[in-house]
Amino acid sequence: MKIKNIFALLCLCALGIVACSHTTAPASQTAEPSLPYTPSLDVASMDRSVNPCEDFYTYSCGKWMKNNPIPADQTSWSVYGKLYEDNLNYLHGILEEAAKAKNRDAVTQEIGDYYGACMNEAAIEKLGAGPIQAELSAIASLQNVKDLASLIATLHLQGDALLFDAGSGQDPDNSDAVIVGLNQGGLGLPDRDYYVKDDAKSKETREKYLEHVEKNFELIGDAPDVAKKNAATVMRIETSLAKATLTRVEMRDPYKLKHKMGVPEVTKIAPNFDWNTYFAATSVPKFEILNMDSPEFFKAVNAQLAPGSLDDLKTYMRFHVVNSRAPLLSSAFVVENFDFYRKYLRGAKEQQPRWKRCVQYVDRQLGDALGQAYVRKTFSPELKAATVDMTKRIEDAMAARIEELSWMSAPTKTQAIDKLHNIRNKVGYPDKWRDYSSISLSPDDFFGDSTRATQFEAHRQLNKVGKPVDRGEWGMTPPTVNAYFDPQMNDINFPAGVLQPPLYDAKMDAAPNYGNTGSTIGHELTHGFDDEGRQFDAKGNLKDWWTKKDADLFKQRAKCVVDQYGKFIVVDDVHINSKLTEGEDIADLGGTILAYVAWKDATKAQQLTSVDGFSPDQRFFIGLAQWACENNRPENQRVNAITDPHSPGKYRINGVVVNMPEFATAFSCKQGQPMFKPAANVCSIW
Repeated sequence: MKIKNIFALLCLCALGIVACSHTTAPASQTAEPSLPYTPSLDVASMDRSVNPCEDFYTYSCGKWMKNNPIPADQTSWSVYGKLYEDNLNYLHGILEEAAKAKNRDAVTQEIGDYYGACMNEAAIEKLGAGPIQAELSAIASLQNVKDLASLIATLHLQGDALLFDAGSGQDPDNSDAVIVGLNQGGLGLPDRDYYVKDDAKSKETREKYLEHVEKNFELIGDAPDVAKKNAATVMRIETSLAKATLTRVEMRDPYKLKHKMGVPEVTKIAPNFDWNTYFAATSVPKFEILNMDSPEFFKAVNAQLAPGSLDDLKTYMRFHVVNSRAPLLSSAFVVENFDFYRKYLRGAKEQQPRWKRCVQYVDRQLGDALGQAYVRKTFSPELKAATVDMTKRIEDAMAARIEELSWMSAPTKTQAIDKLHNIRNKVGYPDKWRDYSSISLSPDDFFGDSTRATQFEAHRQLNKVGKPVDRGEWGMTPPTVNAYFDPQMNDINFPAGVLQPPLYDAKMDAAPNYGNTGSTIGHELTHGFDDEGRQFDAKGNLKDWWTKKDADLFKQRAKCVVDQYGKFIVVDDVHINSKLTEGEDIADLGGTILAYVAWKDATKAQQLTSVDGFSPDQRFFIGLAQWACENNRPENQRVNAITDPHSPGKYRINGVVVNMPEFATAFSCKQGQPMFKPAANVCSIW
């Protein structure tokens, strides 16, 4: 069962790791992070042979790109990616020690046993496909379509992607309440576009996917001719579902995802599925209302459940059980999964070493337990205080900017300020740590540990239904190198992992720190007021608080950003899908402006001087650019062009600074140079 809010987090990488049981802040913390140090402004990463007014990104990142080739086990490499790898190495040490320790507390035992089981390759290899035989047998024994509901519920709870997704989420009209959510899903390729596009690359990808599906069937014992036939069946079913699936751009409109109803109405939309049996089998608390993101998709699901479809559905289900669980099985399954999803689709040359994958599994499934050990060493009270202060200053800058807007009327400004003042800031780690003690973990049963941890989280999420929302909940684990805004929670979230050097550097002056971390804070804050986030009110309810005139003026200004980014090329002849990236592009621009204003206010009483030959303003912008230094494989760029709501790093920098006259002044850019825009053409929203 895929657990997610009805409406997506913005700038997210949501893993569903949130808090349950109370504890105080970490007791033992060091003053400095115990991680490799790289400054937030690294002159050695710059290519000063490039004119900053021609290509500021390459000027700031050129030598970093040259000196940081993509590792063989990666699909891309970036400043964020390198810090993520540094975190993995650090967490690796914690887990190795936890797995070997003799006298362990409960948390250490949990993470140590899980990690140890994951690293026990000999035991995993010996089992082969054995761990999924019970599920495959249950599918084989199905006698009619009506019997599907109970089994699909069981498989959803275990993490298998079948036909659709279900979970819990906040009521779009009452963000204090949790309701059931039914969501489109059930595809094996990364996006519905892969099934419907007719270009040569899409056709090639479908052929490669068919080969992948065939190989999975062969791995569970099907003869090659049977596997080929079965793969065609899977592709046919998934293509039908894909054609009814909302596009990623459509899913950015929260009103398109809002269809509240009761189970009787769901049954009218998809009468071939026994919904009462399904919900009973999930053990979700009694409820009256749910939200369905796409009724048209569920009509397509219903069509697949027509009389006479059972054998094809069983074939589809067998594949998805294997495909969902492949990373947990023996090497043959792991290699096949890697060869298609990371090697072919995204261009990785080598599989990640086992320890990296195991660290990531622990972080995903026992993140609060692992996070406690992480923050003790990496996130001092002083660091938290400094970043909280920066957040407050950027919010003050946002309030001032709203009051100064010439295009927004007073009634809308009042609502915007109210929303801003109600945003909750979460920095570092949750106030409460989750209790995993009810999960039975064994140092000899990786597949079982992962399945039981998945079931724990699925039930935990479903048990929220009918209860008040926990506003202290986090959607990321403390070591995560990322941040997000949640429109229904109306909160901004910055895990400890994203507040380490070179992203936030306590040894560095304010200019690059505001350019880097400050722009990230401003970015997440601006998400509350981008094309999607602006549709939620101060409480996180989906509610229109704009006058029509102001909404129209916002859309006009947002169109400037969309038109600008739509001209940028991702790879080959593939342009940015700027309607998909609209929210992130608006947040990049707004966040950088807010960070700049807040930095100026924070340092107004200081006598700032040049460092390394760069003025304070130049250091702000170089600090901004260097968080985005990256290299990317072409294969990965193609996938991202379809699925990623963020623009490539180069345009997240050049596309922003060209709209800031302060940048042109700092680097003396003149009309006619690429990094200069006449004032009349500058995109400006927040």
